[in-house]
This record gives sequence, structure tokens and C-alpha cells, in this order.
Amino acid sequence: MPKYLIEVSYTSEGAKGVLNDGGSKRKAAAKALIESVGGKMESFYFALGDRDAIVVVDAPDVSAVAAASLAIGASGAVKATTTALLTAEDIDAATKKSASYTAPGR
Repeated sequence: MPKYLIEVSYTSEGAKGVLNDGGSKRKAAAKALIESVGGKMESFYFALGDRDAIVVVDAPDVSAVAAASLAIGASGAVKATTTALLTAEDIDAATKKSASYTAPGR
């Protein structure tokens, strides 16, 4: 299953919800969301800095991740950035493909 990194930032309303519910409830909610689209949560960490939480998930496909992302965004309590994660083997396969590209101005 493809892996994705989800970086979460809470809005002020979302932060109030975390204060109210605590961290374990938010982790459980994230796990339930990922499982509802057929995925599995590999890890969930709260963070300090620009991101409030970092989540790594396995998902069956990009549409499953998009569905989860839409649900998160529609809540208005969370903003999320999702990055597809590639294995070394994925990159090995990419290097064997032929890609044609012309750089700007050339």
C-alpha cells in the first residue's frame, strides 16, 4: 500500500477541541478516519512548531487519501498537507523509465 505523510495544523477552533478532548481522542479520531477510507495509520505524533501533528498512513490509493483530506478540510478545524512517500524501490523503478523534458528557455 502506498504511504503518505500528513502534516496537520489546527485552526483556533481545532486547538480548542484538542484542549477539550485531549490528545488520545484526536489520535483515535485520525485512526478512525484513515480506517474509514481503507487505510492504516502507521504513526501519529503531536509536534511543536509550524505543524501541530504529523501522521504517516498506508492508503489503498490516492483517492482514499483525497477523501480523508476533504473530510479534514471540510471540518474547518484542521488544515492538512499531504505528501506521497516513495520507497527506494519506487525510485529504482522511476530511474528505469524514460522521461522526455525540455527545461524552460532551452
